Amino acid sequence: MKLIDCHAHLEEVPNLDQELKSAKEKGVAAIIAVGSDLYSNISVQQISEHYPNYVYPALGLHPWDLDRIDETIQFIEKNIERCTALGEVGLDFKYQTPKELQVKAFAHMLELANRYDKPVIIHSRWAWREAFEMVKKAGAKRAVFHWYSGPLDVLREIIAQGFYVSATPAAEFSEAHQLVIKEVPLERLLLETDSPVKYRGIASTPSHVLKTLKAVAQLKKVDESRLAEITTKNVANIFEIKI
Repeated sequence: MKLIDCHAHLEEVPNLDQELKSAKEKGVAAIIAVGSDLYSNISVQQISEHYPNYVYPALGLHPWDLDRIDETIQFIEKNIERCTALGEVGLDFKYQTPKELQVKAFAHMLELANRYDKPVIIHSRWAWREAFEMVKKAGAKRAVFHWYSGPLDVLREIIAQGFYVSATPAAEFSEAHQLVIKEVPLERLLLETDSPVKYRGIASTPSHVLKTLKAVAQLKKVDESRLAEITTKNVANIFEIKI
């Protein structure tokens, strides 16, 4: 049984070598390492070079980290041919960053994604409708709405547009996230950890994608091995990874 953690902040994971070894032993066949700002993007590139064909880099411009936009964009453009996706990018209207600045940065990332034919990994907290409308208007071909817990009417439009949604270990306890997972077809579902985010006080690592698998399998009432096969295929297709 092979799994892919489609969203992890590996540069923030303590004892990374040990954690990646553990993940491999537990069946994690690949990890998408996401960046958020200039320094994390640099780290993501370095980690992916140290773990070729296992860690795949995504370069991002997170709505919480917009202090050095121009430098970050320059780095992304310089290295975009080497990355698997653009992410984490998006909107968060509950955060202190001015909305206008978030929209400007996100629009730039969507333009790059289209120009270079890269999938986008989207943060859409408290801006679910706005983020979806921007992605749709930009004509994005491949998009993953990371840890989506927003309105179901927007979710249905996301699915109808052919986009994907990723589930996290919060599927064990978050009612809003559980409602979303129940609604998403298996063909549009991915698994992740968002490592090293803490869930109920426990810091996650890539091997915890097994927790996501178990929780989602229970919610969807499907066999874990079947769910692993489908979601791994979904990730491999959207990010063009050979497993």
